[in-house]
Amino acid sequence: MSEQAAPGGPKVKKFMFVNRKAPYGTIYALESLEVVLITATFDQDVSLVFIDDGVYELVKGQQTKGIGIKNFSPSYRALDGYDVEKLYVDQASMAQRGLTEADLLVPVEVLDDQQMGELMAQQDVILSF
Repeated sequence: MSEQAAPGGPKVKKFMFVNRKAPYGTIYALESLEVVLITATFDQDVSLVFIDDGVYELVKGQQTKGIGIKNFSPSYRALDGYDVEKLYVDQASMAQRGLTEADLLVPVEVLDDQQMGELMAQQDVILSF
């Protein structure tokens, strides 16, 4: 385990949240965002990964009025205020969906399969949504 002692506090664990689902149609994306924010308030090392249709969660200009659901995508801009700055996107997932970094709401680090695997191997806890 790669636990570190926080100054004057408990051990810090590396939590990675992997988002694989489209932002609407299920509760996974919104639930993941809520769990990320809760985990971050406990001063843990939080990473957020977007793979498969999860990359759509970060796309700019989402229009949800027609489906009667509130657009929660602007909430991703607030992650920085919770010290959640490690956002990663799977390169192949973006390419398969015709997306580029310019299409996304927030700055991300784009990783290939090998880099993603190496990053996942460094985590203490991985939760997939």
